Amino acid sequence: MQQESKTEQLRAIRDEVWNLTDSSLYKYRKQNNYYPVLGDGSHDAKIMFIGEAPGEKEALSGRPFCGAAGKMLDTLLESIGLLRADVYITNIVKDRPQDNRDPIPEEIALYAPFLNRQIEIIRPRVIATLGRYSMKYIFEHLGLASALKPISVLHGASFEGKTAYGAVTLIPLYHPAVALYNGSMRGTLKNDFKIIKKILVSITNNNHTLK
Repeated sequence: MQQESKTEQLRAIRDEVWNLTDSSLYKYRKQNNYYPVLGDGSHDAKIMFIGEAPGEKEALSGRPFCGAAGKMLDTLLESIGLLRADVYITNIVKDRPQDNRDPIPEEIALYAPFLNRQIEIIRPRVIATLGRYSMKYIFEHLGLASALKPISVLHGASFEGKTAYGAVTLIPLYHPAVALYNGSMRGTLKNDFKIIKKILVSITNNNHTLK
């Protein structure tokens, strides 16, 4: 799949979400002059990070993770030698819920098909979920529902999920915002990101071996 083809497909998703009048969040978006938040980063990324829903700064800019939690995510990426340009970042729900509340099941069900299409277009080798809502959805979507446990148990572990384009490694992570409220969680997140680095190095080495 060529880069232009991926870009055009992602633009089509953007346009559909922009006009998603069926969403209960559409009127709220229009009233506040918010943008839908589709995703950001490389369309050929080996790893995709999936959060839950955009906050106000994200909805005002149209970019995911551009607030305080986003700065923490940038720091964590840099700790393993990655930049935003190297990865793809998105959320399940593409519009901001009121008052930064958690997404409700109906919203996840409505927006999730767009996320599924993003995964199939970008074809990441690794998916890292950020927070319990994205963890639950992706585990179920990739055939790992039976492995679900609290995020406090699963964070930093790796699992093999199934997509239409092949196997993908799934790594559940705490949402970066937890490190803003609990400084002791910063070390936990950094350790979990080291697992990501090991897996990406392994994938790169295997690709070189195959060549």
